[in-house]
This record gives sequence, structure tokens and C-alpha cells, in this order.
Amino acid sequence: MELQAAFETRRSIRHYDPEKKVTKEQVETLIKAASLAPSWKNTQTSRYYCILSEDKIEEVREKCLPEFNQKNSAGAGALIVTTFVKGLVGFNKEGIAENEVGDGWGYYDLGLQNENLLLKATELGLDTLVMGIRGATPIREILNVPETENVVAVIAVGYKAKEASMPKRKDVEEVAKFF
Repeated sequence: MELQAAFETRRSIRHYDPEKKVTKEQVETLIKAASLAPSWKNTQTSRYYCILSEDKIEEVREKCLPEFNQKNSAGAGALIVTTFVKGLVGFNKEGIAENEVGDGWGYYDLGLQNENLLLKATELGLDTLVMGIRGATPIREILNVPETENVVAVIAVGYKAKEASMPKRKDVEEVAKFF
């Protein structure tokens, strides 16, 4: 699949086919693609907690996601919790922020990596949904995520049960200024 095709066909899927499973090898391929994204001074602080067992998927969905995201992720073959190590990205060796964004660069780097993951999933014929509304505390407890990491998103991965259409996108003139 060409990159432009992945841009145009990737959708946020909220209806998954529970009969189709996601393999560990597929998730490993997604993580490898994610790791190819750039990061602040190549610090590579993004972390991935990959949930493949049906029991653990259900536990995370029920205890860590609000009801609407429980429904949206039902039937997904995997959940991937994305985090990044705090206090490294955006800081110098002495721990001083290099600019006003500070730890925000960790979110930026993880976002770049998450996008790689989503596009690779599209290329592989997998479907995804990024969920930012989740409970960080129960995620930490269930997956043993250390306090040194910021929990950012839960990504459902699976095979769509229904087609989804692309919402209208703003025109370039609405979002860009040229000088």
C-alpha cells in the first residue's frame, strides 16, 4: 500500500469483528514501525503495553475505559497502551527544560510514533481506534506501569465489522498561512 492510500483509507473504527484475532507478530510489526519515528535527541522514550489475551483485554476495557469506549473497542483483538518516560524528552543532561514545552515533547514524540503505528496497521489490513479518555490509575495497577511513565492512550487494534466514512476535513486555506 502506498503511503497516500494509507492516509486516505485509515479510519477510527468503533465496531470490531470478534472472530478475527490479532497476532503477537502483527503487534510486533506495529511497534517496529512506530519505533522508526523521530524522537527528541533520539531518546526513544515511548513504551507500549500490548494486551492480546481475551481475559486481559476485557479486564482493561471494563476497569480502565468509560462505557462509550468499552463499547467502541468491543471485539478488538488487541489493546496497546502507549506511554512515555517522564522528564527526559525536552530536557538537557542536567534535567533543565530546553524550551517552554518541556515534557510536552514526550507527548509529541509518542504522537509521531502512534501515527506510524496506525498507518502500519492500515497497511497490514488492521483497523484501529485511539482512545485518550481512559483511567491512568487502573491502567498502572493492572499493567504495572511505573510512575516514571505518563500513560497517554489506549489503541484498539482489530478488524472492522462495519465500514466507517471519513469526516469532512478542513481545507488547507483554513489551517495554513503562507508567507
